[in-house]
Amino acid sequence: MAATSAQAAPAPVAQATAMPPGPIYVDTQHEDLVHDAQLDYYGCKLATCSSDRTVKIYNVSETSYELSATLQGHEGPVWGTAWAHPKFGVILASCSFDGSVLIHREVSPREWTVIHAARHLHESSVNAIAFGPHEIGLIAAAASSDGRVSILTLQPNNTWSVEYVQDNSLGVNAVSWAPHGAYSDTANPDNIMPPRLVTGGCDNRIRFWTQSAETGQWVEDATAKIDKTISHSDWVRDVAWAPSIFPNVNVIASCSEDRTVLIWTQNGPDAEWKPILLHKFDAPVWRVSWSVTGHMLAVSSGDSDVTLWKATLDGNWTQMSSVEEQQG
Repeated sequence: MAATSAQAAPAPVAQATAMPPGPIYVDTQHEDLVHDAQLDYYGCKLATCSSDRTVKIYNVSETSYELSATLQGHEGPVWGTAWAHPKFGVILASCSFDGSVLIHREVSPREWTVIHAARHLHESSVNAIAFGPHEIGLIAAAASSDGRVSILTLQPNNTWSVEYVQDNSLGVNAVSWAPHGAYSDTANPDNIMPPRLVTGGCDNRIRFWTQSAETGQWVEDATAKIDKTISHSDWVRDVAWAPSIFPNVNVIASCSEDRTVLIWTQNGPDAEWKPILLHKFDAPVWRVSWSVTGHMLAVSSGDSDVTLWKATLDGNWTQMSSVEEQQG
């Protein structure tokens, strides 16, 4: 009888696990402190601004970057930048200690022009700038140390209108827009409610603003109820409204010089904003920024660390990583 032999199965080939790309460190070539860095809608352009009174634009990829343009025009340190939605073209707003907001457009590759110069927009430093949802047009909000927030809107005749709201006398440090559709009529979900803003100020508070459906003017949102069992005890440095995941369920992050980040949740258009403490950090917290899905939050603090946090299914938050760890 012929002998038979069983052949051993070949050993599986080890597959190399692709490692996610690490952080890219950009030599900004600014001549002074860098105060803000913002990626555009596609994550292909990076804008930075500095006390050297300039804004720099870089083309970036996962592995490299190149300086594309240096924008000038401010007469003082530039605190913040914001990209408009690409439906309006390649547009960037910048705000400065000089009390002005400049709106820049890339008219051809590497060539930029100022399409609107709001000089002396405020009586004091303009600390933050943010564009609204593209569905409501080309509109931006600017927060100032003079205690006011300005709303700049591009009109059909290609001019810009300005409206002011009085926030608090100590100064406003941050502003963020509610996503389009964050609020809708529960009886008629297709009826989108007027746009809203949240601000953070030197009075240690956050405030909510809305555009009146009757007059079209911006007013403090009288329907916003805030649970004050937890609050900041020092200046609020940044606020960020998370992208909408479910209608009428809204989440905001705020950070402060008191070294804390609070997560505010509103479960329903008339419900209270309820805060929880994300974490007590080792240094003042300067910036908070959401991922495009609203499930992850980046936090940057005064000890030069950036941490990433993720919401768990039970409503808690856990730290995923930090730039400090990745450097190690």
